[in-house]
Amino acid sequence: MKNIYTILTVTVALLLASCGGDSKKSIEDNVPAITVKVNQVEANGNNPFLSVSGKIQATNSADLSTRMMGYVNNVHVNVGDKVRKGQLLVSINNTDLQAKKAQINAGITEATAAFNSAKKDYNRFKNLFADNSASQKEMDDMTANFEMAKARLEAAKQMKNEINAQFTYSNITAPFNGTITSKNVKIGDMANPGMPLISIETPGHFEVIAMVPETEISTIKKGTTVNVLVKSINKTLKGKVTEVSTSAKNTGGQYLAKINLNKTDTNILSGMFATVQFPIERKATTSMILIPTDAIVTNGQLSGIYTVSQSNTALLRWIRLGKVFENQVEVLSGLNADEAYIVSAEGKLFNGAKISIQ
Repeated sequence: MKNIYTILTVTVALLLASCGGDSKKSIEDNVPAITVKVNQVEANGNNPFLSVSGKIQATNSADLSTRMMGYVNNVHVNVGDKVRKGQLLVSINNTDLQAKKAQINAGITEATAAFNSAKKDYNRFKNLFADNSASQKEMDDMTANFEMAKARLEAAKQMKNEINAQFTYSNITAPFNGTITSKNVKIGDMANPGMPLISIETPGHFEVIAMVPETEISTIKKGTTVNVLVKSINKTLKGKVTEVSTSAKNTGGQYLAKINLNKTDTNILSGMFATVQFPIERKATTSMILIPTDAIVTNGQLSGIYTVSQSNTALLRWIRLGKVFENQVEVLSGLNADEAYIVSAEGKLFNGAKISIQ
């Protein structure tokens, strides 16, 4: 009796499972298909852009140094500080300059006294000579003495101008409004002529320095609008070619092109690497597969695209991407020519979803 009960229980369970499966399958069959648009993959033998590497830098930047040697008394700013034009940044010990300035001031006082005395003698002998009370020789001597005193006073004043100019090199000030980007000295360091002490740049205005191979430089024209891909922030910016070098003498066979970036709210920084895409069609050595960037599906570090299976369902396929060309991206692997991929859908796609091609 117990064995009969067990057999009945198993039979009922199997029947219920079978009915449940049919019901589930029936529900799945009743799910409406998602309407999608598809494109056919086409291999392109032409590269729509000439791509070269470049580096972003501020349009207005400066490395500040001094023309005098001395110990650093104080550094008044830190990296990241915003400064105004003329603001004091670094103070260098100028005790020797102060001593020289005191000597020059004393020399000016002495030269002024000698000049005033010579001037009085000159005016007195000038009157005596007019009254025929002084000889020509005496008048010539007084004139020469006056001119020499005048020259000595002028030389002393120019020495003061020189020492004042040297004082400007002991107090390093900001040449324009900007932000401090680097600080290479601290209190007590010895500042040497030509050694960069402080770097400053104006934020918000950037340019790209790109190096173009000699085989392509003749095709680059000033004023051309280009795309600049900044991979670190995954952004494509617009820019315009402002300079094209005609010599590679000091750049190792690469020609320099400068691109002024359009003003943008994107958080870009000096030193970021970029890829500059000049709109010059070139014949590729191998065929390229380009698909719209809007069709890409991302999951963490993975990139994929929905393709169409033989049973008209969406099939997610992981792919490896290459260069970006405006609104298209190169597919390096995972997608073959003449395959169909889904461009857009009127519903949320998932792997295995029923689709209806529009």
